[in-house]
Amino acid sequence: MEIQSMGVTVHYELYGKGERRVVLLHGWGCDVKLMRPIAQALQEDMSVLALDFPAHGQSGRPPEPWGVPDFAACLMDVLKRLDFLPCSVIAHSFGGRVTIELASRDDAPFDKLILTGSAGIKPPPTEAGKKRSAAFARWKRWCGMLKKLRIFGRLPQRLEDAARKKYGSRDYNALDADMRKTFVKVVAYDQTDQLKSITRPTLLIWGDQDTETPLWMGKRMEKDIPDAGLVILEGGSHFAYLEQAARFAKIAHVFLMEE
Repeated sequence: MEIQSMGVTVHYELYGKGERRVVLLHGWGCDVKLMRPIAQALQEDMSVLALDFPAHGQSGRPPEPWGVPDFAACLMDVLKRLDFLPCSVIAHSFGGRVTIELASRDDAPFDKLILTGSAGIKPPPTEAGKKRSAAFARWKRWCGMLKKLRIFGRLPQRLEDAARKKYGSRDYNALDADMRKTFVKVVAYDQTDQLKSITRPTLLIWGDQDTETPLWMGKRMEKDIPDAGLVILEGGSHFAYLEQAARFAKIAHVFLMEE
């Protein structure tokens, strides 16, 4: 099914008919397919909404580079249009960023939150990371000067592309030029200070082998979110919710259905 929001076609799927409503939010570079096992596990007792974020899956692309607040505004609009409020939320990785953005507001639309491998805390820069960024910045400056001369044809762009592949992250390199602007806005957005403003009951479910959003981030969220608890899935990676789907769904079901 599809709905229009903020100039974008948003693909969504609905499961179940229970009174308890929950929206499932996937991570960056993923889509609704990775949330289906959770939707199917919960649909017997709940109404479940899963969607593709703009620029992901079957949804359209934003008309301009978006940041986290834009994705959050789009989600809020979709929830209102589908009359799916209030609801709980299960969010993975980037979906956690969007959840934090909305849940930290006075008019937070969620009654309960489950964050798994959630992004939102900007890690401190490493020496290696700072060196890569500085090297890429130098290459971009040199290539920019060569482009202005207009005598080297496609060479400056090829050099810049080569530098991007060498120094850029896997997620960054997988994107085209327009989506890179969105990606930079998203990853540069530090939401650490928003955590203390989340007042809804929050369950954090984390794989202890997560290298994308390490366990220390989950522990920091547990500390900063006033009403939060942390469940650690031993041996779980960034996708622990899929690797241990049955256990995850059981934990989520108990938390969401508890009055």
